[in-house]
Amino acid sequence: MTWLLEPDTTAEKLLLMVVGVAVFVAVMGLILFLVDRPKRVPSWVVALGFVGVPLAFLAYGLLRPGLITLWQSFFNRNGTEFVGVDNYVTAFTEGQFQKVLLVTVAWVVLAPLLSTLIGLGYAVLVDRTRFEKLAKALVFVPMAISMVGASLIWKFVYEFRPDQAGIQQIGLANQVLVWIGLPPQQFLIGQPWNTWFLIMVMIWIQTGFAMTVLSAAIKAIPDDIVEAARLDGLTGMSMFRYITVPSIRPALVVVLTTIAMGTLKAFDIVRTMTAGNYGTQVVANEFYSQAFQQGNKGLASALAVVLFVLVIPIIAYNVRQMRMAEEIR
Repeated sequence: MTWLLEPDTTAEKLLLMVVGVAVFVAVMGLILFLVDRPKRVPSWVVALGFVGVPLAFLAYGLLRPGLITLWQSFFNRNGTEFVGVDNYVTAFTEGQFQKVLLVTVAWVVLAPLLSTLIGLGYAVLVDRTRFEKLAKALVFVPMAISMVGASLIWKFVYEFRPDQAGIQQIGLANQVLVWIGLPPQQFLIGQPWNTWFLIMVMIWIQTGFAMTVLSAAIKAIPDDIVEAARLDGLTGMSMFRYITVPSIRPALVVVLTTIAMGTLKAFDIVRTMTAGNYGTQVVANEFYSQAFQQGNKGLASALAVVLFVLVIPIIAYNVRQMRMAEEIR
């Protein structure tokens, strides 16, 4: 029966596919049979029939790997010796990993805040203007590009050529510097500013998301509230501060926390543009390097657990704010 787990030949793979389809048909047939006879079968059995199998697969695909990762984080690099919390101590006390954590914090603070601020400002400026749809579409376009694609685009933007006679800059950023009389710079090498130039890529991508959500929230502000504020003499920045921002606070929280969670998992940008070199390593990229390049599964698992723990407060805060918003409504 090993072919069920590791089919080798084409015949075994086809047989496994047939077995899978047959099991699916049998389960769905049983569920539909039970639903058709509600008087004979308790409702909780019917509900379990519908959600039980998906929950089982989710538990196997999500909960099981998480528990395995947590277990491996207490062992050495080969998984043969129990070392307790040594991997976590290493992650928080060694200079190399402390720098990784600081760079990750910079990502989590700067990317969500700047993306949200730029998106909010843009949404307010183009709201109900003549070219609103076109203006929003231009900012939203980066959201349609994959992280790797965006990283490659910006890698060309930051491209550096030595400042020598006869050598022309092909990177837009350095060409602009040359036009204004400044020497070209190696944007992706110079520390610590190279981290900022990587974060700019994330901001470029996420600003469209922030603008879209916040623009919809602004349009959802009741007209009577806006009219009442205008009758009270609020205009311009006063209207923005006392009416717009408080009214869209739930949307702001959602945007900030969503971008922050995406930033914590920032792997593609760093991997594509610098491969984590020159002091740009983040936690998501570091545990990949430890696991697949250096073969240290214990430390890699500990870093993965740290990343998961960092996400939990953001999710908890997001859920709490959404519940508060529902209670107010």
